[in-house]
Amino acid sequence: MTATTNRIERPAVGLTERVRSALTVIGSQEFILAGLIVVLSLLIYSYNPRFGAERNLLNILSNSAYIAVAAIGMTLVIITGNIDISIAALIGVLGTVAGQLAVHGYPVWIAWLAPVIVGILIEGVIGYMVAYLRIPAIVVTLGMASILRGGLILATGGAWIYDLPQDFFLSQKQPLGIPMPIYFMVGLVIVAALWMRYSPTGRAIYAVGGNKEAARLSGLSERRVLMTVFLINGLMVGIASILYTTQFTTIQSSVPSGLELTVITAAVVGGVSILGGSGSVIGALMGAILIRTINSGMIFVNVSAYWLQAVQGIMILLTVLVDILRRRRQMAAIGR
Repeated sequence: MTATTNRIERPAVGLTERVRSALTVIGSQEFILAGLIVVLSLLIYSYNPRFGAERNLLNILSNSAYIAVAAIGMTLVIITGNIDISIAALIGVLGTVAGQLAVHGYPVWIAWLAPVIVGILIEGVIGYMVAYLRIPAIVVTLGMASILRGGLILATGGAWIYDLPQDFFLSQKQPLGIPMPIYFMVGLVIVAALWMRYSPTGRAIYAVGGNKEAARLSGLSERRVLMTVFLINGLMVGIASILYTTQFTTIQSSVPSGLELTVITAAVVGGVSILGGSGSVIGALMGAILIRTINSGMIFVNVSAYWLQAVQGIMILLTVLVDILRRRRQMAAIGR
């Protein structure tokens, strides 16, 4: 009799758990964004079928790559409760460094590697000022952005860089018919997602962003975590600068306009809480692809691309508003 009852009850419990898990996945920010991208793409395709051309879809993913890679670092920074608004200026400087090295005859691998090292060094300085000197990140990165913008114009006069060697154009390579930036984007997001989920340092980043005092009492060093986060951010910005710069046949020594807003939008819309403590790099990837889908869609439905920044601003405000309301409900539930 008992054995019969167990056989009946076990499948019922398993089914409930599976349904609960499925609902959790469907309700996740990443799943919602993926669905939104598909629905938006179908709507644009119904208006203009040329949007669904294989080349256009690959261009959307390829152009999402440098944003998604930069958004990985930005995601870590925001999870700790900080922000970096110097990314656009840093990418402009690092791209110019890569271009100058390439046209002056250095091997292309040095032209690719140098921006990554310089990016880590500059973000290391930012991280030290935030973690050890206790200067707010928005102040430090605003100052660094001004230094980098001014220094770049003083050093180059905004001149264009021509006659780059053919091997330099990493983003134009297409192994197996797939643009190289897509390989970087997918590979780096997978590595970062696994590292955030399973490594002690990845879990420490969430702990510091969620509750600094609790993290300190549990033996975590907030300063060390912040330094690690900004160094990784420098690594990602360095790689993003190469993916961004090598897609053009010439380089203008200037700062990409509005790029920092695009990267922050990708991270925040991807589910990273602007208050810190939660978020994922997969969500940031989805956010980057959504932004590029909207950007491409505007062209195909004959809407001015200048609307993109307004759309990004609205997306940030709505996402932050939803995040704050969710936090208030959670706090109210704990209070009860």
